[in-house]
Amino acid sequence: MERRRGFSPAVDFWDLDEEKACETPGTKNAEPSKDCLINFLLWDMDCILESGSQIINFGPKSPFHPSNSPTFMIRPYLLKEANWKSLKTFRYDLAVLPWGATEAHNYHMPYGTDIFEADAISEEGARKAWEKGSKVVVLPTLPFGVNTGQSDIYLDINLNPSTQLIILSDIIEVLNRQGLKKMLIVNSHGGNNFQPMLRELGLKFPEMMLFTCNWFQALDKSKYFEESGDHADEMETALIQYLHPELLLPLEEAGDGAEKKSVIRGIREKWAWAERKWSQVTEDTGIGNPKKATAEKGKRYFDDVTDKVSELIADICSAQPGELYR
Repeated sequence: MERRRGFSPAVDFWDLDEEKACETPGTKNAEPSKDCLINFLLWDMDCILESGSQIINFGPKSPFHPSNSPTFMIRPYLLKEANWKSLKTFRYDLAVLPWGATEAHNYHMPYGTDIFEADAISEEGARKAWEKGSKVVVLPTLPFGVNTGQSDIYLDINLNPSTQLIILSDIIEVLNRQGLKKMLIVNSHGGNNFQPMLRELGLKFPEMMLFTCNWFQALDKSKYFEESGDHADEMETALIQYLHPELLLPLEEAGDGAEKKSVIRGIREKWAWAERKWSQVTEDTGIGNPKKATAEKGKRYFDDVTDKVSELIADICSAQPGELYR
């Protein structure tokens, strides 16, 4: 049974009976099969054997239902895996909306880097929060972000901020109508800026509690990585080395991520702003040298940043309207 890199088994999420048993149908305390014992140790769940295949049984208090696969558990905090059988009666406290981008990441990383990061960090953060009692659901990741400064880079897909506002408004309208009054955007792309949109949408949906976070700003990166940067740098490379090593080219293929600085002093000092024209700033589309990245660094950062996201999720789930400040 293969366990995915960087993720824990899904069984701890369910409200199961305390008594665990692996039985052959029609018998009591029968000797369990080798496969069933392995599953018992790895998955720690109720199971029986039926017609030569292992079937997973949930405890009677669980509102969720297993898949037909003996090696896969539906994760109840992911909307893409949930089903109407479960959600007809179950209600969440918080919807998490991961938002990425589709763009070049130096020579060695996939165009979907921001999507993979948004998926993994949101899902693992939600898993940790769910295990501690938070009723959170992660919506499917939105794959396109604001890439107006990369219009000449092949297949960097752009969504204008005005388009994002429309998408957000439609999603929030559904949540608001159905009584799910809290939403958190987990942003995975520096070009996305949701704060002005949430200000506007907060007036349109006054009962909604709307939050956004940039996971890549949650920690001091200098405590994890030697090289600074903000795109396809050592941090992002290390994360993908850990999460999806099969999608990376060898580091020898990567550019050095050298960045040309603005000739305008105020922009260099970061108190003035103008959009970076990406192909004029970097020759390899990266900003930050990725060469010192390792999967071990990526795992350490991933574990800690998902702890931070989990804490944020739990705090929002427990927060009450009108009681946000002390």
